[in-house]
Amino acid sequence: MFEQDIEKLQKYYDLVIEYLVTYSFQLVGALIIFILFLWLAAKFSNWFKGFLLTKRVDITLSQFLANILKVAVLAIGIVIALGKIGISITPLVAAIGAISLGAGLALQGMLSNYGAGLAIILTRPFKVGNTITIQNVTGVVKEVRLPNTVLVNEEEEDIIIPNKYLIGDILHNSYENKLVDMSIGISYDSDPKLAIATINHVLAGFDWVDSSKPAQIGIDEFGDSAINIGVRYWVPTTRFFELKYQANLAIFEQLKANGIKIPFPQREVRLLQ
Repeated sequence: MFEQDIEKLQKYYDLVIEYLVTYSFQLVGALIIFILFLWLAAKFSNWFKGFLLTKRVDITLSQFLANILKVAVLAIGIVIALGKIGISITPLVAAIGAISLGAGLALQGMLSNYGAGLAIILTRPFKVGNTITIQNVTGVVKEVRLPNTVLVNEEEEDIIIPNKYLIGDILHNSYENKLVDMSIGISYDSDPKLAIATINHVLAGFDWVDSSKPAQIGIDEFGDSAINIGVRYWVPTTRFFELKYQANLAIFEQLKANGIKIPFPQREVRLLQ
C-alpha cells in the first residue's frame, strides 16, 4: 500500500516536472505579462480618475468608473497570460458567465442599489447639504454612496437609506430649510387681523426665519370653538424643533400680551323639558 502511494506521488511529480520543463518559458512570459498588466491597470485607473476629477465629475462616480477600467485592463492581462501557457479561456468564460448570472440573481437587491446610486450621481436630484423627505423620513444629506445615501437628523442620528428607495419614488427636496406648518386657534371674540399681525411681527423678529420665503399667515378654517390661524414659515432643518418651540413660546406670550384669547374646546348643552 505504501509503495503504491509512493508510485502515485512519483507520477504526479514527474508530470509537474515535465510541465515545468515544457512550459517554463511560457510560465515566465505569462507571469511577466500579468505583472505588466497589473501595473498598467493601476496606472490607467489613477490617470482616468484624475482626468474625471479635473472635469469636475463627482468623486464617487470617478472612483467607480476608474475601478471598472482597472478591472477591465486586468481581465485582458489575465486572458493573455492564460493563453500564453496554453490554457483555453472558452470554458472559463462560460463558467464565469454562469457564475455571474447566478450571483446577479442572488444579489439583485444589492445591484439595484448600486444602479440607483449611479443614477443619483449622474442626475443629481439632490446633493450633500440638501433636506430631503422620502417615505416619511426627513434628514439632511450627509453623504451619497453607490449602495446607499446617509442622512442626518436634528438628533445627529445617521439614517442610511438604500438607493433603490430614492429612485422611482416621490422625493421632496427642500434644500437647506424645512417648513413649519401649524395652526393656532383664537377665540371668536378676538380680532383675527390683530392675531395675524402679531404672529407676523414675532416671526419677523427672528433672523433664522428664511426671509427669502415670507411667512404665510391667515385664517385656515372656522372651528367649533375657535378661528384657526394657519402659520407656515421656513427654518434651518438642523435646528427645526428647537426653533419651532422657541417661536411657539414667543407667539403665545405676544398673543396673550395683546389680549388675544386661545380658547378651550366648548360645547353648548341644552336641557329640553
